[in-house]
Amino acid sequence: MLKDIDTVLYTKEEIAQKVRELGAKISQEYKPEDEVVVIGVLKGANVFLGDLIREISFPVYIDFMAVSSYGNSTESSGVVRILKDLDLDIEGKHVLIIEDIVDTGLTLKYLTENLKSRKIAGLKICTLLDKPKRRKCDLNIDYIGFEIPDEFIVGYGIDYAEKYRNLPYIAILKKEVYQS
Repeated sequence: MLKDIDTVLYTKEEIAQKVRELGAKISQEYKPEDEVVVIGVLKGANVFLGDLIREISFPVYIDFMAVSSYGNSTESSGVVRILKDLDLDIEGKHVLIIEDIVDTGLTLKYLTENLKSRKIAGLKICTLLDKPKRRKCDLNIDYIGFEIPDEFIVGYGIDYAEKYRNLPYIAILKKEVYQS
């Protein structure tokens, strides 16, 4: 696996520090009486969500959605499919979407519009990684861990063809791995 890595962008320690910062900021911005549902976007946000919720100082509900616009490709198809919907009823609750990476924003835009239609109290977005140079739509991202270059990255839950999620750091994948 290590032979496929070009450059490590963020170490395990840098990620842990950023997650602590994001958790503290989120904890300050909600009131204790707010009912907050943290929604992890599977599969990539799973690792980030697990670490982040332990840094949030108030009780949260946790649920997951699985959406796809990539498949095993490196480019979004633009067609978003909900593969797994929520189990919880979110009506009247505050929703905090947890994403691993925001790229074109098309999937997240679809997801936010879908969730807002469910009569929620409010919606915020937290992403560990933001790739603004690839954005194809307007999005208001409330919490951003790191802004990254337009490179194909893996690690800390983020995959290429379902591999590399278990790397404890975030790294740039060598082009020959995904362009072959």
